[in-house]
Amino acid sequence: MLAAPVNPADINMIQGTYALLPDLPAVGGNEGVGQVVEVGSHVTSVKPGDWVIPADAELGTWRTDAVFSEESLVKLPRDIPLLCAATLSVNPCTAYRMLADFETLGPGDSIIQNAANSGVGQAVIQIAAALGIKTINVIRDRPNLQEVVDRLTSLGADHVITEEMLRKPEMKDLFKKVPKPRLALNCVGGKSTTEMLRHIQVWVYVCNTHGNVYEETGPDKDRLTGMILTLCDLIRKGQLTAPACTQVPLKDYRLALEASMKSFISSKQVLTM
Repeated sequence: MLAAPVNPADINMIQGTYALLPDLPAVGGNEGVGQVVEVGSHVTSVKPGDWVIPADAELGTWRTDAVFSEESLVKLPRDIPLLCAATLSVNPCTAYRMLADFETLGPGDSIIQNAANSGVGQAVIQIAAALGIKTINVIRDRPNLQEVVDRLTSLGADHVITEEMLRKPEMKDLFKKVPKPRLALNCVGGKSTTEMLRHIQVWVYVCNTHGNVYEETGPDKDRLTGMILTLCDLIRKGQLTAPACTQVPLKDYRLALEASMKSFISSKQVLTM
């Protein structure tokens, strides 16, 4: 293993509150990038030196070394940055599938999402911008609000607003600049989602951004690989970057876990081996 992030779903698995629960004993971590050092005599899809990422959840990526079947891995091109590779298989894939699978969106259409500063929210902003889709991005008010707004804007966000602004009459002025959303992405629930729904078109899909959607093997692995290569192409073009990351040596994993559970965390903790 080269690097593996700490995601909320990883913490939820450890807490026993996630939909997918591995058999115990288990290694934590569902995402990351490794480099192949040796292969069996019948392995054909990867070779020593290749970079690989998980094709399945529950592989356990918070470790220095592992032995996996080739079916459980997807080969990556080596010309993308390490942190992009380490954070590719969950949030960007989730963002891509939500933008592609629930509504036919085209240039000029708009979507709305809450928790827009999350890892998946940042990926949605960038992929949507590459497709010419406008984004209305809702975040919680916070002490460093302008800093977060500036970062999301730099990624391609068209509009960044707080949850409080959703309830104000000024929202009517916003929709003079951008059409009402055809897709809503929810990462929060409750009142935040209710307020978002007041501003959407009559027919709209509301997608829940929790969970991993990249677990595809067998016949569907070609589809997964195609999506990964599409995202890698966006990375090469500078249209998709890794979220803000803090690299933490694996031996200091406790610090990474503690930091990842703090409120208003603005940097993804990435364990480096």
